[in-house]
Amino acid sequence: MRGARITVRCDCGEIQYVPYGERWECPKCGRRWNTAQIPSEEYWGIMREMRQERLRIMALAIVVGVGFAAFAIANGPRTFALAPVVLGVWLLFVMPRWRRRLRARARSLPTWKLKPE
Repeated sequence: MRGARITVRCDCGEIQYVPYGERWECPKCGRRWNTAQIPSEEYWGIMREMRQERLRIMALAIVVGVGFAAFAIANGPRTFALAPVVLGVWLLFVMPRWRRRLRARARSLPTWKLKPE
């Protein structure tokens, strides 16, 4: 499984997105940064948590979709006219709330001070 890229900000101002466990050499000043300095348990724990959040919202989408399909089959094709309402509620209320919660969690994640090699 691939993890998210880590933002490395060099002291000279250069920014690069580096995969976990890899080294990066700043083209401006020549400093070398190693993302393996980040504790792997913390990093992979965060990746696991973010994956679980995505899986949770996908599972909810499947439950809502299957529930709506079952309701439509039981009540006839007229209920498919409600599909835009269900989709609208999903896109206007559920997803923005989920995104806000996920962004808030991402902002509260720890930051690490890497030392150049």
